[in-house]
Amino acid sequence: MPYNFGVCGCCGALRPRYKRLVDNIFPEDPEDGLVKANMEKLTFYALSAPEKLDRIGAYLSERLSRDVARHRYGYVCIAMEALDQLLMACHCQSINLFVESFLKMVRKLLESDKPNLQILGTNSFVKFANIEEDTPSYHRSYDFFVSRFSEMCHSNFEDPDIRTKIRMAGIKGLQGVVRKTVNDELQANIWDPQHMDKIVPSLLFNLQRDEEKMGKGGGFKCPVELTERCFRELLGRAAYGNIKNAVTPVLMHLDNHSLWEGKTFAVCCFKIIMYSIQSQHSHLVIQQLLGHLDANSKSSATVRAGIVEVLLEAAAIAASGSVGPTVLEVFNTLLRQLRLSVDYELTGSYDGSTNIGTKIIKAHEERQLQEAVIRTIGSFANTLPTYQRSEVMLFIMGKIPVPGVHPSLPATGSGPEGTRMIQVMLLKSLVQVTAGFQTTNMLTALPSSFLEPLLSLSLTEDPEVRLLVLQILLSLIDRHDNRPKFSNISIISDISVLKLKVDKCSRQDNLFMKKHGQQLYRHIYLGCKEQSSGRQHYEALFALLGLLSVELANEEVVVDLIRLALALQDLALSTDEALPVYNRCAVHALSAAYLNLICQLTTVPAFCQHIHEVIEVRQKESLYLLPEDVFVDNPKLPTSLERVEGDKLFLQSKITEVLGGSGYNTERLATPYVPQYIGNNPRQHFSSIIHDIQVKLKYSFWLPLVDSVGMEEQERERRRQVVEKFQKAPFEEIAAHCGARVKRKPPPSPSGTISSGYGQSQSRSIPIYEMKFPDLCVY
Repeated sequence: MPYNFGVCGCCGALRPRYKRLVDNIFPEDPEDGLVKANMEKLTFYALSAPEKLDRIGAYLSERLSRDVARHRYGYVCIAMEALDQLLMACHCQSINLFVESFLKMVRKLLESDKPNLQILGTNSFVKFANIEEDTPSYHRSYDFFVSRFSEMCHSNFEDPDIRTKIRMAGIKGLQGVVRKTVNDELQANIWDPQHMDKIVPSLLFNLQRDEEKMGKGGGFKCPVELTERCFRELLGRAAYGNIKNAVTPVLMHLDNHSLWEGKTFAVCCFKIIMYSIQSQHSHLVIQQLLGHLDANSKSSATVRAGIVEVLLEAAAIAASGSVGPTVLEVFNTLLRQLRLSVDYELTGSYDGSTNIGTKIIKAHEERQLQEAVIRTIGSFANTLPTYQRSEVMLFIMGKIPVPGVHPSLPATGSGPEGTRMIQVMLLKSLVQVTAGFQTTNMLTALPSSFLEPLLSLSLTEDPEVRLLVLQILLSLIDRHDNRPKFSNISIISDISVLKLKVDKCSRQDNLFMKKHGQQLYRHIYLGCKEQSSGRQHYEALFALLGLLSVELANEEVVVDLIRLALALQDLALSTDEALPVYNRCAVHALSAAYLNLICQLTTVPAFCQHIHEVIEVRQKESLYLLPEDVFVDNPKLPTSLERVEGDKLFLQSKITEVLGGSGYNTERLATPYVPQYIGNNPRQHFSSIIHDIQVKLKYSFWLPLVDSVGMEEQERERRRQVVEKFQKAPFEEIAAHCGARVKRKPPPSPSGTISSGYGQSQSRSIPIYEMKFPDLCVY
């Protein structure tokens, strides 16, 4: 007999109308499906008498529960279809009570162990989730659905096809929960950790199941594609206060399943996150990653490297300035990790001990981590405006242990080698930060508090440190992308082929060179003087000379640079410095290449002629004094450098004469360059005074300008004898001869003392322009 004729005729007439209408939608054979004509009557009745809607829902729920228990699944499907249609059609105030019956039936289906019923219940819930309700619900809870859909996402059903369908149903269900609750203030608890800790790991579990894709194309046929869409939607809806709760489960999932080490999946997750969240929230994700990096300070290097790699990608995606208000905090964390890694590498353990059972550090993994941190620092710096990048440069410089300036880092168990490695790593970080740095005002971008310690590092014995300092200086000075044009040292007959970009020096540039020029010249000179300098050092020094000439040179700077180049020639000629043959040839070649460049930049024909004549003589007789034969992989050099003289040398007297005719300062040109110390390191200051005394004596018998080469040779010999004489004399005698007086205290203030306002007096600070220095300290 038909399903809906289960009662006798006399009793059936007494049944409530809504029950009779519900019974009539069920056919005798469930294969026939819903009776559409009767369904239309039921819908019309529900719309006409909305107060009956809750009873209709309760009765349908009762029938569905009975059919589920009796395994009559055809009627179960018909009941759910009827519920779906009623739900879509009715939007009255009584809908809430009907929804409760609906959700009760969906729950019944989801609790079933039959995959088809679970999928049926999920599909109905998804339809319901897309309905915008007119009235809010104060007591509805979705906790069960979050838990059940999360379980379905992890289904391990034996049949792979069914397993995939169940997982996809779970993902769709979670997506429905999010859509239904995320914009409902009464359901804001969906962002609570208890829910996010279920939703997010369930999505990530399916996101990493790449190998289980069941196909691609239209409609989401594999969990990965659907999961990514759902994950993006979830993140896109996250408000400022919800970002942390959404990202924390991601971090925990990657920890629990050791997914940092592979890097690929972790990077994929955070790319989705960074592209999905609102851009103004990017810094919150970055801050969470930094905190997680700190929390994993004693994890293996591969784990820390994975987190750093994710940070690198996140920084690249983040918009400019999105690091947030705590810019220095970002770099502080990264620098701290860099230093810890150095300590771990040198001590061999995370706690500084080598006890049995201590986890052994793999040095090569720590090195990979260090390189990753350095790249990440550069990536973050690239997102910053110029003024913030300058702050970061100062911040990093303050972390570098500089002997005599600010050995600011606390002592570690790694000793001097640790200090050296810290210097190298932090300088590499500065190389990254300064790459592409552009500023219009060098004075404000590069204050003394940055330049002085940087240049002090260029005087260390470590060739790697010196080279890094040069690379930083090149990045800072190069504002017109001229640096690549000076990458190789060579004699170029026509520098127009280099297409150098030369702008007129601004007032700020002039002030910068007036303040710091002598420091830069001194460090170039002393860099050439280092015995451990190699080809890369000389190439960088040449590039630095070239950039100074095209970026920051006025007439006075040009004169000083020419004097410096001639002083380098004298350095290469000197036998007192005990420079190896290679270094002496390299300095000769460097001086020649630079004078060839600067003479063409000045466009003084007679100057160019003299330089080219000397170069031609060297090309015929002494190729080892030119860059093309020195700065190659296997230079062919003499075993000992014979006395270089005559036409092979650039003459200061000749250059002074020809440039004087073009309006250059002949008095300054005729004065040999003397490296000056400008700073506050007492030890270096004292050494500089002695050196200055020696040079003053050396040139105290400077002769009038003559053109004769023979006279200049005699003059050089006379200088050598004078220097030898005074090098052997006691310091007191030399000081007395030169009238040098070194004072520890400044002269008394002309205005005496001033009151501090608290009944005490204090000495007034003497302005630099009022202080009286010994003659030898003033240039």
